[in-house]
Amino acid sequence: MRGRRGDRMTINIQEHMAINVCPGPIRPIRQISDYFPRRGPGPEGGGGGGQAPTHLAPLALAPPAALLGATTPEDSAEVDSYDSDDATALGMLEFDLLYDRASCTLHCSILRAKGLKPMDFNGLADPYVKLHLLPGACKANKLKTKTQRNTLNPVWNEDLTYSGITDDDITHKVLRIAVCDEDKLSHNEFIGEIRVPLRRLKPSQKKHFNICLERQLASPSSMSAALRGISCYLKELEQAEQGPGLLEERGRILLSLSYSSRRRGLLVGILRCAHLAAMDVNGYSDPYVKTYLRPDVDKKSKHKTCVKKKTLNPEFNEEFFYEIELSTLATKTLEVTVWDYDIGKSNDFIGGVSLGSGARGEARKHWSDCLQQPDAALERWHALTSELPPAAGALSSA
Repeated sequence: MRGRRGDRMTINIQEHMAINVCPGPIRPIRQISDYFPRRGPGPEGGGGGGQAPTHLAPLALAPPAALLGATTPEDSAEVDSYDSDDATALGMLEFDLLYDRASCTLHCSILRAKGLKPMDFNGLADPYVKLHLLPGACKANKLKTKTQRNTLNPVWNEDLTYSGITDDDITHKVLRIAVCDEDKLSHNEFIGEIRVPLRRLKPSQKKHFNICLERQLASPSSMSAALRGISCYLKELEQAEQGPGLLEERGRILLSLSYSSRRRGLLVGILRCAHLAAMDVNGYSDPYVKTYLRPDVDKKSKHKTCVKKKTLNPEFNEEFFYEIELSTLATKTLEVTVWDYDIGKSNDFIGGVSLGSGARGEARKHWSDCLQQPDAALERWHALTSELPPAAGALSSA
């Protein structure tokens, strides 16, 4: 089919369909992301290089897995399941937790954070960490670190301690760790949080954590990601709602009980309180403790400690004595209430606990052990609840 110069060459349809037909394997159609490789989280994606050669045709490029920092479909599915874009954008928090059963304490070591979300106009933040034990009164058990200025990679290395932690708390409670940005001109801003079920801890074994921060639980858009971290907490909350009554926790009190065979009476030691609820506008309370041995027909069983000013963790170390036979003591109930002292008005009730044969849990066990082990001083922590004993309501100003 050769023609003279200037003549238009005509090609029939059969010859046209046969041009540039090369049988062979069908190559997959490349996505545009294959030509713009991402930097992966691993050491392979962190290096230099990162630019695809532009002088090659698309089919001449190497397979996507061979590109620097590119991910295969299997890798990308794994990253999506981890919500890397959502989580790592808020930053990482590194901390240690240790439950000391002997001293009934929970030690929280807040170490450092990395890659926090910028919150200020200068592209930095002034981060600090808040701790809460849930469920419970947030203000009563809040612990807080110092603020690190103008940094997205703060280092705290601070130890925060919860006192009065029992095995029951380890089973049912959740530790909420929130990272916030301090703003002196307006309200502080929330960055991210982590919730750790305490049942993941083993007594006297330090556990290290390095976890991505999650968004605030109240945000509906973040519930899909947040449910992964708080499913255990929601389950425990449902179990608590099914239990006998929902009482607000107002702090802890350390009591010592001992029946003296020689003196024929009960020794009650009011040692200390921890994480009491704040009742005054200054964020503190002026607490004192009252005890009664019910039923109190003669109204002579009242004892009261001194008042400790401006504190949520008072130490009393006071001891009271009730002269009573052991057989009669088994029918009594020890009522312990904590109050906030106010001048010129009635005192505010903070919390209370009752120990006796009709009590539940640790309160009942402490009372039973005291009756079965005379002359032995038994110290136990007890939770103070918002339930005001009926007999105490009329004596609030005493």
